Amino acid sequence: ARGKLRMSFENVKSAAEGTVLSCCISVKKGTRKKPVESIEVCVGEGIKGDAHAGNWHRQVSLLGNESVDTMREKGAELHPGDFAENILTSGIDLRELPVGTVLAIGEALLAVTQIGKTCHHDCEIRKLIGTCVMPTDGIFTVILRGGTIKPGDIIHVLDAKELRHEAD
Repeated sequence: ARGKLRMSFENVKSAAEGTVLSCCISVKKGTRKKPVESIEVCVGEGIKGDAHAGNWHRQVSLLGNESVDTMREKGAELHPGDFAENILTSGIDLRELPVGTVLAIGEALLAVTQIGKTCHHDCEIRKLIGTCVMPTDGIFTVILRGGTIKPGDIIHVLDAKELRHEAD
């Protein structure tokens, strides 16, 4: 079964699809992240070079650009990484994905481990704008299979039935 998980998921039906708009990293926790051309994700580690890398349940964070747009409508000038998200997405309502959902992005596989989080008191965005969307709209994942992720990559929300079939 393990060898089959290494196969390409091109033929696996997606429950939904979206797009990676940007990839961001930071060298210090609690700060805005800076856009990079691509990120390298590794099992048991997360993103190489990111402050949140490590063997824990919040290795990679994702946030929908749709959520950021609601903050922009309040007059805030916001850029990718401002909410400390690693991956800014478009086209998927991330808040609706249950814990355990598997996302395929390029060759990488990510599993959703947490929806939202408590915002820490020294959050830069909360200080600037007075609120933050990461606590309600951001999701967190761990890496099931490593690979490179870059802007423009398609995000496939894998159908659990199809994924089980492929893993058998």
